[in-house]
Amino acid sequence: MEHVIHQIAPVFNDQSKLLILGSFPSVKSREFKFFYGHPRNRFWKVLAALWGEKTPLSIEEKKRFLLKNHIAVWDVIASCDIKGSSDSSIQNVIPNDFSNLLKTAPIRKIYTNGGTAYKFYQKYCEAQTGIKAIKLPSTSPANASFSLDRLINEWKIILQ
Repeated sequence: MEHVIHQIAPVFNDQSKLLILGSFPSVKSREFKFFYGHPRNRFWKVLAALWGEKTPLSIEEKKRFLLKNHIAVWDVIASCDIKGSSDSSIQNVIPNDFSNLLKTAPIRKIYTNGGTAYKFYQKYCEAQTGIKAIKLPSTSPANASFSLDRLINEWKIILQ
């Protein structure tokens, strides 16, 4: 178990309408220095399919994709004790402060990528933001019970 500080800046601008929150970056994402950096995480494939675009590959392509489609991405947790990438090991949570993001971006909906992000958002952030989050199934490779097609189908709600 090690104490890790979140080092990836949120992606958003004054046009961002949807906020998608993960729990905390995986080891691969921390190495990659960007969200959903594990090659088997289906996050980028799901979003690309929903918007009918090619899957962005580089960090710059991913940022452009998010901003063009009015999507903000960040994580619920600013720092925590964690073993590797294991969400179930997370302890001693310090949540991110969403006030600047919510002042800048006209966020209409907040979605969480998985149950852990949802649980920690409800516990630490919902009272501060005043916005209820909608829980989506995790795009993590650990969520093996969901095929890519099933994830795309469940995530369609963000297009409304």
